[in-house]
Amino acid sequence: MTSKDELFNPAKLSPRDKATVTDTTARAIVTAEAAAREKKTEKLRALRLQQEADAPPAAAPVKKRRTARKSASSS
Repeated sequence: MTSKDELFNPAKLSPRDKATVTDTTARAIVTAEAAAREKKTEKLRALRLQQEADAPPAAAPVKKRRTARKSASSS
């Protein structure tokens, strides 16, 4: 069974040590998230490029000409 001394750490960490632990943990989390984001971006880019390569080239859209509006003049 675990003793009370083992469960609760009686030694207090200095504010600097706490800040160091927090900083290290936060940096590790940010680094892991950035790596996951980069991996996902590369995967999606590869899928998009493959999809564009497999798709037939699209025809250029037909541009509609604007008709000149007749101005209504009161005579």
